[in-house]
Amino acid sequence: MGLGVAPRMLSANFDPSRLRQVMQSRYGTSGVQTLEEWFGLLHRMAGETIEAQLQGVNEFFNRRIRWVDDSENWGYEDFWATPLEAMGKGQGDCEEYSIAKYVTLKQLGVPGERLRLIYVRARIGRSRISQAHMVLGYYATPDAEPRILDNIVPSITPASQRTDLDPLFSFNSDGLWAGGATHSRADPVQRLSRWGNVLSRMRDQGFL
Repeated sequence: MGLGVAPRMLSANFDPSRLRQVMQSRYGTSGVQTLEEWFGLLHRMAGETIEAQLQGVNEFFNRRIRWVDDSENWGYEDFWATPLEAMGKGQGDCEEYSIAKYVTLKQLGVPGERLRLIYVRARIGRSRISQAHMVLGYYATPDAEPRILDNIVPSITPASQRTDLDPLFSFNSDGLWAGGATHSRADPVQRLSRWGNVLSRMRDQGFL
């Protein structure tokens, strides 16, 4: 299936009242305002084409989250935040962008098997120094070349055009893949403790 019409979001996989309550208590009015904008995004994008959803979600988070290093933002060297935490703070690093986009596209009805969080080594700047980075990949079919949603490069491009990225592994809620493998090799929650922690906190915050 190509970039056809995405299924309409029939029922939200979250508790709006709980999300508003948690956001208000932790981040105040500004956090709730961003959360309401996110609700609005879901409403506008429901029933749109996959292409429109990818573009809309990518732009939403690239504009609303300011890049800040984890140690400055959270007080930890490598912290993975939930979408609520990222929107509440209004800042984060590559994991925050990627996780928020992944969760939002799933809320819009994009099948989870078409989305993977991809951990890469990225060559950044003229020095081409390599550093750890995370992006979101959209796969039109299981064996298709992924299209990359990134906070560094705003355009959504095929992976083959991102010669600055060297993939290490990818995962979603259902599987974990090493390199370019087409079959899952492990349980992502058991192997990636930070991912398990994110999913647990999401449930506590009102994501179902």
